[in-house]
Amino acid sequence: MDTIYALATARGRAGVAVIRISGPEARRAAERMAGALPAHGRGLRILRDGQGEVLDQALVLTFAEGRSFTGAAVVELHLHGSRAVINAVLARLSELEGLRLAEAGEFTRQALENGRLDLSQVEGLADLVDAETEAQRRQAMRTMAGGLGEKADLWKRDLLRAMALLEAVIDFAEEDVPVDVTPEVVEILDRCDAAMRREMDGVGVAERIREGFEVAIIGAPNMGKSTLLNHLAGRDAAIISDVPGTTRDVIEVRMELRGLPVTLLDTAGLRDSDDAVEAIGIARARSRAASADIRVHLVAPDDTVESVESGPDDIVRIARADMFDDARPGVSGRTGAGVSSLLDEISARLDQRSQGAGVAIRERHRLALRDGIDYIARCRLILPEGSAALDLAAEELRLAVRALDSLVGRVDVEDVLGEIFSSFCIGK
Repeated sequence: MDTIYALATARGRAGVAVIRISGPEARRAAERMAGALPAHGRGLRILRDGQGEVLDQALVLTFAEGRSFTGAAVVELHLHGSRAVINAVLARLSELEGLRLAEAGEFTRQALENGRLDLSQVEGLADLVDAETEAQRRQAMRTMAGGLGEKADLWKRDLLRAMALLEAVIDFAEEDVPVDVTPEVVEILDRCDAAMRREMDGVGVAERIREGFEVAIIGAPNMGKSTLLNHLAGRDAAIISDVPGTTRDVIEVRMELRGLPVTLLDTAGLRDSDDAVEAIGIARARSRAASADIRVHLVAPDDTVESVESGPDDIVRIARADMFDDARPGVSGRTGAGVSSLLDEISARLDQRSQGAGVAIRERHRLALRDGIDYIARCRLILPEGSAALDLAAEELRLAVRALDSLVGRVDVEDVLGEIFSSFCIGK
């Protein structure tokens, strides 16, 4: 394993900057700058360059091999956070033999290779670094804590038990085996299949929490859609005009709503139009609204809801409520009337959707779970064929176990490592 180093905190002026060194030469390299250090401990040290000139006074933390984040010996230098100090210490480290600057995500990759994290935990850590909302933080923490790996291990143990039962029958095929193992095997397969399906079904919601839910504001021209968007965004994100058809493309505003990431979509007014450009905007509005998680229909008191693949999560509000006297719920982006109630309803519906998220959070996880479920289904189809086909049934379970191993990075993941670690910053 190489010994790597990098700045682990953001560049720029700060109270403290942290430089991390990880690998077999980490402690030796740090001692070249700071003098004798404990194998595992901390202390205040003077850091010096190759000529003995003082670079900084720093808190030095040492982590023995097997007791660090990466699993290798690690030294952290907690410096005063000026650019000059950081550059001087990094320059000194670059002069030391056996060290090299870390690549993006390489510290975390060491943790993976040393068994400190599984691949799903690495992905959870990447999401935690990128988290902008409370819901994203909570979801990333669940995954980083190893929840998916624990579930995968539980399913794997069950499937290995089913394999052992089938192989016991195969091994004693020439003898009279009084016990029929099929009922127990089927019970195990049913239990694993149901649990894996629940987790797979939650991936779509988990991805929405990671990437953001979409809420489309739709309605006829001049219904106050852009005014409402600007009020929610707290800025002039969309052009407001009394001229129908002003909004011709989908305008997106990202915000946090009650801890959830939400992208608001302001769409072109829905109507029949002979203007070719406006017609394109209307077609885009219908398409984006159809795929949104929630559609907020702004309507006049005497209007009906436009049919844009209406779903149970659609919300209807009387538009420009400050101008109409209507007993039904309304909203006004100009005065703010009804906005709080609208946001409460949107957040309640998104909260309900979020409850379906599990610890499988990426498309890669969904595909691995789908493969495992498919192999279990094939095993179920083979079992009624009797003892002559039990070896084939056991092989399908072996493939299902392999799919679970790929879920947490034990096999067949080299092709995804580069993509995952490229999203990390250098120093993590």
